Amino acid sequence: MKEAVTRTEAAPPALTRREQILREAARLFAERGFHGVGVDEIGAAVGISGPGLYRHFAGKDAMLAELLVGISGRLFAGGRKRVAEASAAGAGPAEVLDSLIGGHIDFALDDRALITLHDRELDQLRDSDRKLVRSLQRQYVELWVEVVRALHPRATEAEVRTAVHGVFGLLNSTPHLGRAGVVSGRAATAALLHRLALGALGALSG
Repeated sequence: MKEAVTRTEAAPPALTRREQILREAARLFAERGFHGVGVDEIGAAVGISGPGLYRHFAGKDAMLAELLVGISGRLFAGGRKRVAEASAAGAGPAEVLDSLIGGHIDFALDDRALITLHDRELDQLRDSDRKLVRSLQRQYVELWVEVVRALHPRATEAEVRTAVHGVFGLLNSTPHLGRAGVVSGRAATAALLHRLALGALGALSG
């Protein structure tokens, strides 16, 4: 009789103190607004004194900048990696687009607080940080535009660009779903969002 093989999944790596601070800052800023949260409250959320935060960040402004610049950079870097990996594997535009959509859905479901922060608090950043966020976002949009144009060559660039921004708006609506969302389970929600995004972009063939 064969012995049963027990497989255990590796636990996700523990967050560093800096990552814990950023996670709680994002949650509190999204819930109560940037100006409605004090340093002491962020510290209490991670179990350290407010002044102790200054060993990690110069202040709330620095936390907000790292959150918004950071997520824009991660989206662009992740999208570029997905395109490169899919292309290296010989995937066509449809498969590359599937990968891009999947990556953005992961962000939209797992980082809802950052979507709220971007919508409400982008103007709180210094000009240099805000310009960096916008630059990273434009580069991310261009990744999508190039892939979608390859898949829908008859559509104009303006149509493709409009469609891509429309899909971002659709996927980034997740903060309005509530904590659990309205679909049963994360996988079901992700699958529905994926179908909706493909449907919206598919309209370019009409």
